[in-house]
Amino acid sequence: MGVAMPAPAELSTVAEEAPRDCALTRTNAATLKRALEKREGPLQPPQTWQHGDVRSSRDTIGTLSPHRIHSSIPVAAIDTAERNLRAVLSLAIEYSGAEKALVISDARSDLALALTEAYRRCLPGAMFLEFDGAAPGIVLAALERLDPGDLVVLIQSTSFRLDAFRIRLELFKRSLKVIEHPHLARMPGTEGALYIDSLAYDRDYYRGVGHALKACIDRARTAVIDSGGEQLVFAAGLEPAKLNIGDYGGLKNVGGQYPIGEVFTESRDLEAVNGRVRIALFAATDYTVARPEQPITLVVERGRVTRAIGSTSGFERVLAGIRADEGEVWLREFGLGMNRAFTLERTVSDVGTLERMCGVHLSLGAKHATFEKANIKKRLARHHVDVFVLTSFVSVNEEIVFQDGAWLVEPLALAGPADEDA
Repeated sequence: MGVAMPAPAELSTVAEEAPRDCALTRTNAATLKRALEKREGPLQPPQTWQHGDVRSSRDTIGTLSPHRIHSSIPVAAIDTAERNLRAVLSLAIEYSGAEKALVISDARSDLALALTEAYRRCLPGAMFLEFDGAAPGIVLAALERLDPGDLVVLIQSTSFRLDAFRIRLELFKRSLKVIEHPHLARMPGTEGALYIDSLAYDRDYYRGVGHALKACIDRARTAVIDSGGEQLVFAAGLEPAKLNIGDYGGLKNVGGQYPIGEVFTESRDLEAVNGRVRIALFAATDYTVARPEQPITLVVERGRVTRAIGSTSGFERVLAGIRADEGEVWLREFGLGMNRAFTLERTVSDVGTLERMCGVHLSLGAKHATFEKANIKKRLARHHVDVFVLTSFVSVNEEIVFQDGAWLVEPLALAGPADEDA
């Protein structure tokens, strides 16, 4: 059965009257529909959206410009992206092809263009919409015609905004499946191919090892991060772990930001974290990854960073910003990254992507909304700054679970709780 889609010309006349900061809600979409019917009568667009239709770039709603792929992304990498995304769609998102699919993208970066091309190959029946060339009314109307369980893919060189809301969260409210690729412009040149590699979805690895790590963390009495002889000790156990491994069974929301590959927790008692830890990378104030010439050693006392030995001016700016807003520098997230495309030597510039790196990252600052703590006032918590540990090994209950760049736990059967975003 075809699903009626509004023609660009019909929508653009009304979109001119719609405010540019339209919130992505059913109320606004309904208002748009009433405005259309008032001007033109009941909406009867001349074209339908049929599953299986193969649409060229001329069928993209928005800016009708020829599709192009820039030379910084090799053709072979686009082939890899197609292969990786097919696995994500079928094994993680469980998209069957019977559901409708809408791909919203921009053309501001080579990586965005490459991913759009890969999705065209994977989703030949999808509708493609170029965000920059579409008025808010067009976006709203296209989304309004989706049903719960349908798929939306967001390919963003920066981050799409309609009003003050994150589009992904609004889509989840409608029970739509969502794959989000944000901040792609932060990963230029050869980083694009590395990002594409990170989209590979090994279901047995992510789910088997991911659930095993959760089981290990959930029974933790103590944990230790050793970084070249310096040790950071979690003496009061860890919070029940959350998963971001492409397993959405039993969870209301399906999808999230890609690439995936992370198990995350924090100390049950924030003040029970003490010791030293060496970091090789950190999130700079411009949200990109900074690499100091030498690792920085953080001194942690009662869950707070009190000193940074061998610090840099850039890292001091990070610490100063946290202290200015929060008064002190808490250490909160204990992230166990699983994505084997990334290592401390094989990195991308976007922090939100690199935190999936196989290894350990921690967060500085009071903000970590997943876990509530009595001594943290949420309304005052503003900072969550990722730092990446030069990890020699990780032990839980005196058993080594990470060493030599790999997780050593025995994979569990493919069953268990589902994903939650950090």
